Amino acid sequence: MSREYSVNPEGEGFPVPEDADYQTEFERLQKLVDYNRQLGREIVVVVGLGFVGAVMAAVIADSTDASGKPGKFVIGMQRPSPRSFWKIPMINRGVSPMKSEDPEVDELIHRCVTQKNTLTASFTYDALSFADVVVVDVQCDYIKESLADVSTGYVQLEDLEKSLEIIGQKIQPHALVLIETTVPPGTTEQVAYPLISKAFKARGIDSEPVLAHSYERVMPGANYVSSVRNFWRVCSGIDEASRERVSKFLGEVIDVVNFPLTVLDRPIESETAKIVENSYRATILAFLNEWSLFSERNGVDLIKVINAIKVRPTHSNMIFPGPGIGGYCLPKEGGLGAWAYKHLVGFQDDLFKITPEAININESRALHVAELARDALRNMGRYIAASKVTLLGASYREDVGDTRYSGSEVIVRRLAEMGAEICVHDPYVDHWWEFEAQDSYPTPGKSKARFFRNQKDLKELRVERELETALKDADVIILAVPHKCFKNLNPDEIFAKVGGPMAVIDCFGLLDDTAIKRYFELGCEVKGLGRGHINRLKKLHKK
Repeated sequence: MSREYSVNPEGEGFPVPEDADYQTEFERLQKLVDYNRQLGREIVVVVGLGFVGAVMAAVIADSTDASGKPGKFVIGMQRPSPRSFWKIPMINRGVSPMKSEDPEVDELIHRCVTQKNTLTASFTYDALSFADVVVVDVQCDYIKESLADVSTGYVQLEDLEKSLEIIGQKIQPHALVLIETTVPPGTTEQVAYPLISKAFKARGIDSEPVLAHSYERVMPGANYVSSVRNFWRVCSGIDEASRERVSKFLGEVIDVVNFPLTVLDRPIESETAKIVENSYRATILAFLNEWSLFSERNGVDLIKVINAIKVRPTHSNMIFPGPGIGGYCLPKEGGLGAWAYKHLVGFQDDLFKITPEAININESRALHVAELARDALRNMGRYIAASKVTLLGASYREDVGDTRYSGSEVIVRRLAEMGAEICVHDPYVDHWWEFEAQDSYPTPGKSKARFFRNQKDLKELRVERELETALKDADVIILAVPHKCFKNLNPDEIFAKVGGPMAVIDCFGLLDDTAIKRYFELGCEVKGLGRGHINRLKKLHKK
């Protein structure tokens, strides 16, 4: 039987470990642990090396004790699947397994692995036996069976449950288990505690687990590391001893002097805090999405309305809603809460109404962008089918390369369903895995491709690196993400690159009235989310 390989985004293959490799790996870790214990360092195992876990592992490894010396040795642990094993040898080279706009991510991992020797990565769960602290960063997804319908969804808890079960089987009784993953409220008490306690009893251990929860507030982008290390944290534990341990640990690895910890009494409180924190923002955006559509239909420029309101200090943080919300957290976390209400804490009534509806509104918003593109082309006597649509922006927000749950994905899928030819340009994105790997990403059969027809060819979609190439012969240009480089695109230059009149769809109010008027002068059609005044500008142009 041929050996399996795990291939990184650059195409380099790494052999997936076989049975004989595990003993060798354990012996390697044993030597490292023995050496670091001699130096008085605490051993920390971070389970899960994704967007949060890899950086959290490095932040812990970079921390110092009161004397300024490293106080932790960190083992980042990842299950060796063909899909993700490559992260382990990459980290052990001192190379970050993820692309980030924050240069400190690469610097931090390289420094901890190659200079400070406080970070290594491994594939064996036996690493847990060395741990004084275990940080759990195993992904917990919310899977929907219908687009824009939270009620059809469920929490994919199996991977987390399996990890917790193994943790209970492997750790020493004194080890602190810190769940950092965003989980349905009640998970720490109703899922993690029983699993670990049962495993302890099977091993003849009479003591209670030391179990805590603390959620991250990671912000992908230029300040990624700082959002982990230098930002406010909320934590909790299942008992007083657990609360003390987690408070002490976090105080040793992140800045709690300038960003004090908030310590809550129970894990369900900190779990709820994370869900409410992100659901609140999602709900406000859904509310503004409603008014965005109102504005389009009634000649109102929502950009000007929001700017007028923001003068009031209490409303200064209002933001313009784009084509839904994206990123890993906001689109799903309300669903985690609604699911937990029934399936973890056992209530059967339909308590949640606003939170699920907010998610549904936000997710369906991107579909409206495709409608605007269709209608703009109709006004020009063209059809969306077989038209070239150039999407400027693939990521979920400005100036980052993270495409998870981006509104742009839904735009592309709807336009492909309508028969359009798609071209994408985003200076921050190298690979758009939601399309390239849609047969297996995020898990087999769970891509958003299943909600649309005519998706097969999107597996060949690649991000065009050159703006000029992306724009050439475009029938439609969609300003989908407010990257800085897209904010001041000159209409005349765009027209020249395209080679003739096109439709321009503005999703984030990037075009001021002067630019909109110029596009009309050039024979183009313009539409925008929440920009109802555009029709008035068009009529003035015709006069």
